[in-house]
Formats: sequence, structure tokens, C-alpha cells
Amino acid sequence: MAPKYKDKDGGVVLAFNGQWVSWSHTVVAYTAFISALIVGVSLHYHKIVENEFYRYPDEWFPSVSATIGDRYPERSFFMIFIAITSGPRFALVGLWYLLTRKPGSKLPGFVATMGILRTLTCGGWTYITSTDDHDWHDILMISYIVATLPWTTGCITLSPNNPTAIKYRKYLAGAFFGTLVPLIYFFIQHKVHRVAGAYTIYAFFEWALILFDVGFDAVTALDFNTFEIVVRDVQGSSKGDNRSVSSAILEKEKEQATAGVFALRFTWTEALDAAADIYHGFVFWSILTSLGLLVWYFPLWHMGISGYEAFVMSTVSPFLLCIGPLRSLVINNLRIVHLLSLSGIAAYLVLDPVYRLITVGFAVSMSCLGWVGTLSSESIHEARFESKVLGLLVGLILSSTAKFAWTTNNPIWPIMHAENGGWNGTGLILGLLAALRFTRRAPLTSSSSPDKMPGSVFLSACGLGGLFFALHSLLSDTSTMILWVWEGFPVRGPYFSTHGWFTVAAMSAGIFLGFSRPNLAGSWLTFGVGSVGAFFLTKYSHWAGFYGGLALTVYIMGAAVPLLTIASKKGAASTFGLGFLIYNFMVLFHVWIVAYAFVPGGPLVRERTDLVMLTMMALIGAGVLNYNTSKPKHAAPRRSSSSQHKKYNAVATLIINILFLCAAFMRFPTNDYKPYHGQDRVLTAGIWTIHFSLDNDMWSSEYRMRDLIKEMELDVVGLLESDLQRIIMGNRDTTQFLAEDLGMYVDYGPGPNKHTWGAALLSKFPIVESKHHLLPSPVGELAPAIHATLDVYGELVDVFVFHSGQEEDPEDRRLQSEYLSKLMGSTSRPAILLSYLVTKPLEGNYNTYVSETSGMHDVDPSDWDRWCEYILFKRLKRVGYARVSRSTITDTELQVAKFVIPQSSAEIQQLEAVSTEERNRRVEETEIPVGWRFPAMFRGDGVRDHRYHVFDEPRYFN
Repeated sequence: MAPKYKDKDGGVVLAFNGQWVSWSHTVVAYTAFISALIVGVSLHYHKIVENEFYRYPDEWFPSVSATIGDRYPERSFFMIFIAITSGPRFALVGLWYLLTRKPGSKLPGFVATMGILRTLTCGGWTYITSTDDHDWHDILMISYIVATLPWTTGCITLSPNNPTAIKYRKYLAGAFFGTLVPLIYFFIQHKVHRVAGAYTIYAFFEWALILFDVGFDAVTALDFNTFEIVVRDVQGSSKGDNRSVSSAILEKEKEQATAGVFALRFTWTEALDAAADIYHGFVFWSILTSLGLLVWYFPLWHMGISGYEAFVMSTVSPFLLCIGPLRSLVINNLRIVHLLSLSGIAAYLVLDPVYRLITVGFAVSMSCLGWVGTLSSESIHEARFESKVLGLLVGLILSSTAKFAWTTNNPIWPIMHAENGGWNGTGLILGLLAALRFTRRAPLTSSSSPDKMPGSVFLSACGLGGLFFALHSLLSDTSTMILWVWEGFPVRGPYFSTHGWFTVAAMSAGIFLGFSRPNLAGSWLTFGVGSVGAFFLTKYSHWAGFYGGLALTVYIMGAAVPLLTIASKKGAASTFGLGFLIYNFMVLFHVWIVAYAFVPGGPLVRERTDLVMLTMMALIGAGVLNYNTSKPKHAAPRRSSSSQHKKYNAVATLIINILFLCAAFMRFPTNDYKPYHGQDRVLTAGIWTIHFSLDNDMWSSEYRMRDLIKEMELDVVGLLESDLQRIIMGNRDTTQFLAEDLGMYVDYGPGPNKHTWGAALLSKFPIVESKHHLLPSPVGELAPAIHATLDVYGELVDVFVFHSGQEEDPEDRRLQSEYLSKLMGSTSRPAILLSYLVTKPLEGNYNTYVSETSGMHDVDPSDWDRWCEYILFKRLKRVGYARVSRSTITDTELQVAKFVIPQSSAEIQQLEAVSTEERNRRVEETEIPVGWRFPAMFRGDGVRDHRYHVFDEPRYFN
């Protein structure tokens, strides 16, 4: 078109409207994908619709990655056109920056940077396919998706006041991010559940993402029509053509669409303050959640009350603030107190477990003292107080995110060090910087804290006790509530690695509900919703229970704001001191429901998770009652300054959520789950009592366990004493790390609300179905069992994992032996028992487990040295048995057996017809195939203090 403005130096050689940049980008980008789809379907249809599990006709539409992947010539079509797209793409980003830049605003530059980053990363994952380099392809793809969020929300925020363009951007952005939910769902259906046809549906959503993504950028054509290239603003305005809608209304719509996070005025000072508050909150939760874990080490190894349990009372240090001189000393030296609390991170340098516990106990007392002093002194200034509370609560989200990224271990815990994945040194340096920044302002009060608000100290303390217990026991790890509702395979509810973000999202929503609507968050209405959620979480499994847990999560995080606010303004010393005392009582209560056999009065609360949940909600309800009777009738209007820190924290929370999603993407299972000796049809099975994943020296033992399981080439392993989802065990899950690192399927077994010490199953073979059992235990502790059916080389094999009751309760063990014997006898399939039986070979209950009722045989009846661990089997060819020393990992050895899987029912019948003498005939290692043998590396002195022991070598049978 002809230019509307003639250059004073002699006219324009070439001029065109700016909208053609948008149109050329849109057309060429769509051509890249559509041409590849047309060519691929025409030449390689059956190949590009095929995936790792299914082919045509189960799958009949190709995914984007399959279409633009490695096949010639469709890959070439795509790459050529996507390369051409880069020119208009860079021009589009540049024009958008020129259109939206304003004096004094840094947001247009930030959005433009994200646009350039998206362009570069798009080229990265386009030209580096997963076949070329899987890791870099994934990293660049994640980076592209992450950069899309600020680009999209930033474009909406910066949109000129063109109502049509704003409307289209909101619709397309909503469609893009809304499509991610079903996209992830159907990918899980395909990858985890292997549902036929799920990948085709996933492909449609993947193509929809492409359409929405390119379409969002195409909307710039409605804004660029005011540009003419060589670039002049020919209308003298960048506000669009339509003036019928007021600018104020459109600005309000844009701010609502982006939650106002881009409307803040950015300064590095405030950003660093927010980051320091959040990281220091992360440090608080890291130190607090490590205390119970270290305390647990001592009764665990003493097998009873050790005396070190008294360190749980470290949290009641805020009582010291009741003493006037001490209060003044603490408040005037808060920086020193907070710096002293960092000893909890440095505790990993203390090698002796006793002194390490003492160090962490001191750190917890300093941390609680420092935080309460800070909240109390800052409570008279709304903005400063709110920023500290936000730091504490968002710090919990960061802690849960870090634990997810480290497969439920916190990288700065004192049970971590470099050898098992710890980042203690880095965490300590960041902690020092954050603490210094956190305390850079002098406290606002230093005198004795008067009662500033009406209400009851006791009720407020009850609310705090229930609140901190709820935050710690349910929300300090994103897999806790998921494992509460877990009932085995097939998966009928949430899965810890793919749905953990739901918990983080609910936590994030709860925080900002509490700050934006504190009266609603502290109302009886929301308490009722939270109570219903608690009921569903306690009583139901699968999705129904988890949805209840999410409702409870939103409520707990929301109620935290008014409850912490009212407590900080009302005798903080006595309120928080008593609150932490009540919290300690709740911690012991929730331990005693499963450890009742080891504590006085324990049977009174045996297996009463419902009472724990009821007490927790009643305590929070007491806090709600106090809040509603003591809150001001008419709240003062909020100052504008108090909203800025909220937006910084909102951005930080958004970033943490994105980091969580990135970690979830990296943790998504991509293993091929191949057994070690598939060509020989060998199944190597093991049983190991892992003693809650704490080794003799108080270090987390996952890495060492992983190494031994891998080197022993175990295809199936049962783990006992494996339920770590309690405060005293750190709310951990060792099986997640082992399963993902070793490439195994995992059944956690009966969940933490089933009151057992845990039984878990890891398998290289698909778990077709699994059921959890709680065996009769009228007197002693509950005995968990897993009955799983595996697909082993095309044959169905049943595997039982079982931990019987303790030695002191013989009647329990007798009843359990009868129950399990009938359960094993109920299957006619080949079967293996991996167990902890507490019996002597050939005596007592042994003859119930190994009997005609069960049909099971002992892996080696001549092994007289056993008391606890046993491997039994039926309808399988047992070819080897070994006992491997534990080193310092746990208190129980690893027992391993090798089986060859029969290929027909006739072969199974032949195995059953074999006499006992022939079945147990031992042979030399040289008489069996190489693929049936145990690794030679553990002979003699072995490696890392792991060796074949008792017999000094494996035993073989034929």
C-alpha cells in the first residue's frame, strides 16, 4: 500500500504496513506444521501414528513430535519453513517492543526478552530432536513453555487499548493454558496406564496448542496496522483505532487477566527483600521438618524410648519472650538470633549423631524464637508484617517444591550431604545472605508486648498448634495426601509424580485467599468447607479423598493468614509458646497411633487417624472462634504500599509453581523397565528391611540402597519398614527415588493412614493389579501385606510382600500366618513371597506358611540361620539363592533369589510334580547358564562392605 507519509529526504523506497509482519509469521508458521503433517500422512502414515505401545488402528492420528521428527522429507519441510518463520518472528517481537515501550517502564523490555528467548528455544527443540539429544531437547522444550507464560501474560498487560485484540488474546491464552490440562491427562493415560487410543487424543490437544500459540501472536496484526515500515507511527498513536471503550475499563480488564502481577513498579530492593523473606521461610521449614527425623533415629536404633525425644520441645522457645529483659535482648538482636538458627543447615558438618541432633535442636529453638520475635515486632506495620507472613508461607511452598525435585528429601536437611545428593553448602551460603537481608531493618518494637487485641490467648494458641501441625503433617511434602488415598494398581486416583503440583497449586491459591479475603478465610463458612475436606481425605480413597485433601489445603493455607495475624498481635510470646507446645502434643499423638506398642498408654489411641484429624480441626476451630470474636469491626483501609509486596510474592509463587512443573516434567517416567536377564526369562527377587532409610550414621540411605539393588540386578524387590510419611520420618518416600532411578514400577503399599510401618514393592515388570491387606493384629502392631500380579515375560506371576507382627505378640503372628497362608493358597498362578516372618526355620508358624494350604516352598530349607526374612515360592523354577551383607545401610541383610519363568501350563505342572529332594538339589555355579548366575563382584570381600555371607557364596539349584 502507498505510504501515508513522505520522507522529507526524498520519499520511501519500500514501505508496507506493519500488520504484514504478523501475517507472514502466521502463514509461514502454520505452513511449517501443516506441510509436515500432509507429507507425513501421505508417505509414512502407519509409521508416524505408531508409538511405543500401540499402532494403527488403535492409534490413528500422529502427534506433533512424530510428524516433525526424524523422517524425511516431512522433517525437512518443517525445518525449512520454521527457519523462514524466524525472520518475521524476530521482527514481530521488535515491533511489539516499539509499540509498547514507555518511559520509565521496564516491563516491555522484559516481555521482549521473553519473546526472543522463546524464538531461540523454539529453534533449539526444533533442530535438536529427542533422537539427537534427549536431554537438551527436553530442556529447550521446557524453556519454551516456561517463557510462554510471561510472554502471554505480558502481552495482555501491555496490549494497546484495542478491545478486539484484548478479547482475542484473552480467549487464545485461556485456550492455550486450558489445553495443557487434558494434554497432560491423556499423556499420563498413554505413558503410565497404557490406554489404547489415548495418544491419539493427546495428539489432537498437542496440535491445538500449536494453533493457539501461533494464533495468539497473530493477534498483533490488529495492533501493527498503525505501523508503516520504514518504521513510523503514521497515526501518531499506539492505542488502536477503536475509542468507544474507555481506557480505564480496558486497563482494568488487562489487570484482571494477569492478576495484576505485571502492574507493580519493579525495584531490585523490593525484589531482593521478597526473595530473602521467602528463602528464610524455606530455611525455617527445612530446619523444623528435620528435627523429628533426627529424633526418630534414636528410638529407632534403641528399639524403645531413648530420652532424646525431649528435643521435640525445642519449639517452645518463644516462652522465653514472656520474660521482659529476655524479650528486649532478643528483639534488639534479632539478626544474631536468625543467624544462629542457620546452625541447623550447618549441622551436616557434625558427624556424631548425638551432637548433630543437639545442633539442630538448638537451631529449631533459635528459629522459632527469631520468627516469633520478628512477627511480634513487625505486627504494628501492615506491609512489613504481611511480607514476613508471606515469606513464611511461600517458604513452605518452596520447601515442598525442593522436596519434590529431590524425590522427597530436602537438599539442605542434616541427613543429606554431597554423597547422597545434598546441597547443604549452597543452602548455607544462600541462608546467610537471606538472613542478613531478612534482618536488614531494625525491629519496630522492643518493649514488652502488651495485649493489643481482645480475645483469648489459649484459643489463639490452640489455633496455632492445629495450624502448624496441619502444615507440617499434610503439606510439607506433596506426595503425603496422595499416598493417603493410594490403593494400588490399576491407578484409580492421583499419582505422586504427576499430580503433586495440584497440592502446590492449592497451597498457592490458599495463601492469596487469606491475604485478599482474610475475613472470608477466617470465617466459619470456610472452616466448614475445610472440615468437609478433612472428612473426605480421612474416609475416602482415590480421587474423592484427594479432592477433599485439596479443599483442606486451600483452607489451611488461607486460614493461616488470619490466625497468624491475630496471634502476633495478641501476647505473641505466650500465644506462640503455648501454640508450639500444643503442636508438639499433636506430633506425639500422630506418632502414637502407629507406635502404640512402644509408648505408655499407646493402645488408647491405636489406629485412630480419625481422632488426630478431628483434634486438628477442633484446634483450628478454636483459633477461628478467637479470630471472629477479636477481629476489628471496621478494618482500616489498606495503604497502596501494602499491595506491592503481595505482587512480588505472587510473582515468586508463580515462579516456584513453574519450577515445580519443570521438576515434574523431568521426573516423568521415561524408563523402558527392562529386566536384567530377559533373554534367559530370569526373575531376580529380593527382600530387604530398610529401617526407614536412615543408615547407622544418620544419613539418608537411598543412594547406597540404589547401588546395591542395581548391582545385584534385582528385577523385583520387597521393601519393609518403608512408610516414611510421618513427621518423625520427614514425610519422605524412598520408593520414589528408587523407582525412578532404577526404572521400576512401584506400589507403596498400605498408606500412612493405615497405621503400619510400611511394605512396598518395586518391579521391572508391569504391575497388572495389586491389593493391600492388613492382617489380624488383635494385640500388637498392624501387619501390612501387598498382593500384586505381575506380567512377567507374558506370564502372570503373583508376588506377596509381607511384614508380620513383632516377637512379643505370638497370637498375632499365629493369626497372621493363617491369613497369609490362605491368601497365598488362593492363587493358582506362579507366586513368590518376600517376607519378614519372625520365626525359626522348620518350626512353629513356618509350617503354616510352608504348607499344603499355601502351596509354597522355602527358597532354601537348609538355611538354618534365618529368623526374620524369608523367600517362598511355588510353580516356578528356583535356580539361585544368596544373602548379602548390609554394610551400615540398615540392620537387616538383603536376601535374593533367582527364578526362571515357565513358558506353559505343562511346564508349570512338571515343576509341581518334582519331589522335594529333587527340587532342593544343589549344583555348582559352573553347571548353570551364565545368565542365571549372581554377580561375581560380591564374592570374597565384596565391595563397599557388601558381600555374600553366611554361606560365603550364592547357592544354586537345578
